[in-house]
Amino acid sequence: MQQARPIPEGFHTVTPHLVCEGAAEALAFYAKAFGAVEIGRMEGPGGKIMHAEMRIGDSRIMLADAFPDYGSRGPKALGGSAVAIHLYVPDADAAWEQAIGAGATPVMPLDDAFWGDRYGQVADPFGHRWSIATHQRDLSLEQIQEAMKTMMPAAGAGEQP
Repeated sequence: MQQARPIPEGFHTVTPHLVCEGAAEALAFYAKAFGAVEIGRMEGPGGKIMHAEMRIGDSRIMLADAFPDYGSRGPKALGGSAVAIHLYVPDADAAWEQAIGAGATPVMPLDDAFWGDRYGQVADPFGHRWSIATHQRDLSLEQIQEAMKTMMPAAGAGEQP
């Protein structure tokens, strides 16, 4: 028997695993909003999704329905999420319009950011935040810090923005 790979084929070292109230609807939304391709799903009792996988670009994301009895709650039940899923795309403006058209809500307007990306954030109908970005300029950390000072004067004084 062949030895299994420590990181399975098609995965990267870090893989998000989203919990959603309504995982089947979330899979359909992600396909429409971000071009996600469903790889597979396993349904459990009552048709709830125990585990699903999708691919966006070259990355896999795992997904499941909320199972509060087992401590698995989605962002809606928790009152939000402290995590944003960062999505690099070739055309942030087109991806932004596609996500909004699919039902995402703008959280941070799409704009040219001081760190060199065209960047904005949306919230999906399931409570997850997604940042949408296209890298436009390669900048050194020093250049980013200098640009940040002009955009956010308090940040340059050692204060938290």
